[in-house]
Amino acid sequence: MSFPAANPFADPAPDGDSSGRGQWWKSPVLRSGFGLLIISVALLWIVQIVDEVALSDRLQNDGIYPRSLGGLDGIVWAPFLHAGFDHLISNTLPLLVLGGLVMTQGKRRWIEVTVGVILIGGLLTWIFGRTANHIGASGVVFGYFGYLIGWAVFRRSLAAFVTAAVALLLYGGLVFGLAPRAGMSWEGHLFGALTGLAAARLLSRRPDPAPSRTGEGVPPREI
Repeated sequence: MSFPAANPFADPAPDGDSSGRGQWWKSPVLRSGFGLLIISVALLWIVQIVDEVALSDRLQNDGIYPRSLGGLDGIVWAPFLHAGFDHLISNTLPLLVLGGLVMTQGKRRWIEVTVGVILIGGLLTWIFGRTANHIGASGVVFGYFGYLIGWAVFRRSLAAFVTAAVALLLYGGLVFGLAPRAGMSWEGHLFGALTGLAAARLLSRRPDPAPSRTGEGVPPREI
């Protein structure tokens, strides 16, 4: 029995799975910033489905309980928890749109703003919020909104004004969510927005990265 000769010009097969299925993490979707944003929102839906279908909404009890040591870890968990699918649906599109506008400045900036809003905004809610179970990603939504508006104010560039204008045009009504109201974590909204503004002020002072050129030295570092 004869076998066809091997092609000497064929690319060598990678180690392990020759089909490439073992390298799914290198997918362009996963490596792109907007892919990361979509995955993060998809995670909220997975958590909500598991909680409502399999856990009888037990996870909803793990939100931020102000000034309670037992509710301190809710600062991390609260953005992933929602009081039903209606609550999650109301947050999904703003997260994608406003988060996408922040993402236009790069993955690192999106991560900085998101983590800052979750941790600092959540901590302020834990310190100053009403005695209640504060849950939902709306604080992050308000954080993105505050950041985009603050970025236009402090940065004063055409791109900053354009993204702020889009945010105001689509979600300017968010300002009404800052008013105290029963049954809504307006404290989470307020402190999320304030944290977003503070992040814009802090990050606007950071110089834009310049391409390094041989012989021109190293750009100054801000302390």
